[in-house]
Amino acid sequence: MQMNQAPMTTPPPAVTTKDLMYLKDAMSWELMAFKKFHFMAEHAENPQIKQALDKAGRMHQDHYNRLLNHLQVDNQSVLANMPNTQQQTH
Repeated sequence: MQMNQAPMTTPPPAVTTKDLMYLKDAMSWELMAFKKFHFMAEHAENPQIKQALDKAGRMHQDHYNRLLNHLQVDNQSVLANMPNTQQQTH
């Protein structure tokens, strides 16, 4: 990313293969974090620690759901309706 390039405020309408690989990795990390916090919360005896672990687990679950939402697009339809940027010249 160039230093003067503004960050994206919304995700692109289509998901590339490289994007998909990044999203799958991120989802795996978020799911694992959620499962670990959930497990620890179930076994915590201190109510305050249990509450903090539950809160952290819900945060990771929310992140997982947000990433999943980005994958729930009809990618083929979006790509088909995008203007062709590589037009052939004769």
